[in-house]
Amino acid sequence: MKSRLTLLHALLLLGLVSATAHAAADEKLKAAAEQEKAPLIETLHDMVMIESGSGDVEGLAKMADFTEGRLKALGATTRRQKTTAGAGADIVVGTFEGTGTRKLMLIAHMDTVYLRGILATEPWHVDGTRIYGPGIADDKGGIAVVLHALKLLKEAGWRDYGKLTVSFNPDEEVGSIGSGEFISELADQHDVVLSCEPTGAEHESLRLGASGTATATMEVTGRASHAGGAPDRGRNALIELSHQLLQTRDVAKSIPGTQLNWTTSQAGTVRNQIPEKAVAVGDIRLTIPDGIEKLQAALDDRIKTKLVPDTETVVKIAPGRPAFRAGERGHAMAEEGQAIYAEIGRKLDIVAMTGGATDAGYANRSGKAVVVESFGLAGFGAHARDEYIDTNSIVPRLYLMTRMLIEQGKKK
Repeated sequence: MKSRLTLLHALLLLGLVSATAHAAADEKLKAAAEQEKAPLIETLHDMVMIESGSGDVEGLAKMADFTEGRLKALGATTRRQKTTAGAGADIVVGTFEGTGTRKLMLIAHMDTVYLRGILATEPWHVDGTRIYGPGIADDKGGIAVVLHALKLLKEAGWRDYGKLTVSFNPDEEVGSIGSGEFISELADQHDVVLSCEPTGAEHESLRLGASGTATATMEVTGRASHAGGAPDRGRNALIELSHQLLQTRDVAKSIPGTQLNWTTSQAGTVRNQIPEKAVAVGDIRLTIPDGIEKLQAALDDRIKTKLVPDTETVVKIAPGRPAFRAGERGHAMAEEGQAIYAEIGRKLDIVAMTGGATDAGYANRSGKAVVVESFGLAGFGAHARDEYIDTNSIVPRLYLMTRMLIEQGKKK
C-alpha cells in the first residue's frame, strides 16, 4: 500500500511540474506588454477623437490616414482598396514579409455607429479602470491591439511567418457592404485569421460563432384618398402595415436558428391624406444555412391574412453578412488561447455563438483559413451611450495576441 501511495504521489507531482512548466509565462513579453499599456491608451485617445461613423467619409479618411501611417511606421507595405458600395471610403491593407512559411491575417474595422458630433455629448473620459468614448471598444480597441502587438513583435525581432496581412475596413457597422467580398477573398489567401472585435468586460472570451444577417423589407400598397372628406374611399396602408407587423413579430420563434426584429417604418407624406404606401424594415439574424428560405416561406404565409381590404403586402429578404462558424480547427485555436491566458493566471471563456454579426463570417466563408473572433479589448456598451474599455484588459490582450501570433507562426 505504501509503495502504491508513493507511486501515486510521484505521478501527481510529475503532473503538477508538467502543468506548471506548460503554464510558465513569457516574462519578457509580459513585461513589454506592461510597458506598452500607456502608449496603447494614447493611441486609443487619438482614434476616439476622430469621429468615424460608417457614413462619415471625412472621418473615415482621417482614420485611414492614421492607421496607414502607423502600419508604415511598423515596416508594412501599405495600400488602399476602395469599397464597392456605401460611403466610398477606403480599406487600409498592410503587408509584412517574414522568414517563415505561414500566412497570417489580422482584421478590425475603423467605422463606428455614431453620428458626427457625438463627442460633444459623449466625450473621452476616464473613470477608474474604465475609459469611455464612442467606438472605443467597437472597434478602435481592436485596432489598438493590432498596432501595439505588432510593435512588440517588431521590437522582439519576430519574423517567423511567410506573410502577415492587416486589413482595416470602413463599413463593418453597415454590414461590410463594400468590403465583405474583399475580406473573404483576402482571407482565402491565408492560413489563419484573427478578428479583433471586442470581448466582454465581465467574461473575457474568444468567439467561435456569430450570426449571419439579412434585411427584411415589408411594403404595403393601399389607396390614397382625402383624410377628411372621403376617408372611406381610401385603403390605409399604415393601418395594414401595423396589422402585418403585429402578426409577423414572432414568426421567427417557430424557426430555430433565426431571429427577426422589425426596426424602422415609414408611411404617408402629408397629414390630410390616407397613405397609399407604407414600408417597414427588419433586422434578421441567422445561424442556419437555410434560414432565409424558411423565414420567407413563413412570412409569405402570415401576410395572407389582411385587416384592410384591397391592400397588397409584399415581404422581400435581402441576404447580408454570412454566419460565422469556426469549426473544430477554430475550437483548437481558441483552446490554445485559453492556455496562453492561463500562463498569466487569467481565465478565458470560449463562446460558441453570439447574435452579433462580424466580419469573421466573411473571412470564414469558404472555410480555407482558420478563423477565431474577439481578440480586441474587453469592453461594454457597444452601440450605446456608455461605451467603454477596461484598462485591466490591455496587458492580457496584448499578451494573448502576441503569443498567439508567435505560436501560429511556428506551425507547418
